Amino acid sequence: MSAEVRIHRDGVVGRIVLDRPRALNSLTHGMITAVHAALTEWADDDTVHAVVLTGSGKRGLCAGADIRAIHDDAKAGGAGARAFFRDEYRLNALIARYPKPYLAVMDGITMGGGVGLSAHCAVRIVTEHSTVAMPETRIGLVPDVGGSRLLALAPGELGTHLGLTSASMGPGDALLCGFADHFVRSAEVPALLAELAAGADPAAAVAARAESAPPAGLAERREWIDACYAADSAEEIVERLLALGLPEAKEAAEQVLGNSPTAVKVTLAALRRARTLPSLEAVLDQEYRISCAALAGHDLVEGIRAQVVDKDRNPRWSPADLAAVTAAEVDRFFAPREGDELGLAPAGA
Repeated sequence: MSAEVRIHRDGVVGRIVLDRPRALNSLTHGMITAVHAALTEWADDDTVHAVVLTGSGKRGLCAGADIRAIHDDAKAGGAGARAFFRDEYRLNALIARYPKPYLAVMDGITMGGGVGLSAHCAVRIVTEHSTVAMPETRIGLVPDVGGSRLLALAPGELGTHLGLTSASMGPGDALLCGFADHFVRSAEVPALLAELAAGADPAAAVAARAESAPPAGLAERREWIDACYAADSAEEIVERLLALGLPEAKEAAEQVLGNSPTAVKVTLAALRRARTLPSLEAVLDQEYRISCAALAGHDLVEGIRAQVVDKDRNPRWSPADLAAVTAAEVDRFFAPREGDELGLAPAGA
């Protein structure tokens, strides 16, 4: 077990508390292993009626993987990071098919790997403090942990917009885009958890405390987002955004252009492919190929360096612009590689 995640019983509930508050509860390999072991044990324990995931501290559930550790390992060959991704994605699949009610309280920042631990479960709660995002293109990676499936299934092209820009969602947008189910004010969460521990039906207890969420800002922009992001290429998406003459569309174009050109193009291809894949497991298989390819490339290490290590916010992407990223380079991210297969997809998928 990891000292960075607190796993315990609270009445009839199994509690998982991510406990790295100074690092926004970012995930280490040990935390992934500990959560998987607890879920496996509780699945066969008749005295555990439900599982609840929360984060320690006041800032968020989880900001994602410990990307500094991924940066250092990628520079050393990436074996540790590949193992981390493998176990993380298998945990995401376990959560999605968990046989008991699994509730995630996405209070505060919930990004990347935090989405993977929460957005595939049975009962997904956001609060007035929730900020939900898949910001991987900002660091030279592609939305993973099943996030490419969630983005692909979001209404219209909202998921494409979120994936290519790395934009964040408030609680209303998270509900609109299918990343959450219920809005519960943070002040109500302690009482809700006490009711669950005492044996209350999870669905009924959450429904009794749920309220209408704040308005979804993306709903107001849906028309131009759908029109622009339906384009066949990232270059054309940017052209359409800039041609609109709307400040918010221009801002979106600038966000896309500031992210890794390779990651932007691979993300667009991954989302389009994810729409046709039959299951979360098949999407996770695709994401694992992509993540392993990213570990062997330039932009992931460079993106993390710029955002987290040196914090100069000035990544030197290679290639440096969208036009220089060839179709062959994009296809490389989807190619099967011996030893880099997750093997989750059902037969025939």
